[in-house]
Amino acid sequence: MLHPAAPHLPLRPHAPAQRLPLYSPAERARRDATRWTLVQGVLAPVQFLVFMVSLGLVLRFLITGHGEHAAVLSVLVKTMTLYAIMITGCAWEKVVFGRWLFAPAFFWEDVFSMLVLALHTAYVCAWITGWLDARQQMLLALAAYASYLVNAAQFLLKLRAARLEGAAA
Repeated sequence: MLHPAAPHLPLRPHAPAQRLPLYSPAERARRDATRWTLVQGVLAPVQFLVFMVSLGLVLRFLITGHGEHAAVLSVLVKTMTLYAIMITGCAWEKVVFGRWLFAPAFFWEDVFSMLVLALHTAYVCAWITGWLDARQQMLLALAAYASYLVNAAQFLLKLRAARLEGAAA
């Protein structure tokens, strides 16, 4: 049977796209040997805990108008933990993949991480300069937090893929 759009080409069922392994054997060995893997494994849940507390404080301020100082402080702490996990994540990526950022296996996670960093940094700049009022700053923090959640989901899916790949290997 011939393809209707290109009669000279035979119809073939689409083969499923073959997914490249997340890690080569050498990369997996480097990942398992570096201390940065443990650092990332500790910082990720710490950052999530800081996020949850901060989200509550930001929402409390937005809803009640109370607790601005605590909300601001929590967003600043969240931003510092984000920077810590990003800097150590770059070191991890350099050890495992030989580049500081945008290794093919984590390209889209890193791209979205740049948005997360930009929004958190914009919050800090707005807070320092008074560029936005307190409510607008908190709304910017919520936008940063929404992007963080998407990015965290990306990394959790990648972690799951790595575990499944490791179990299959």
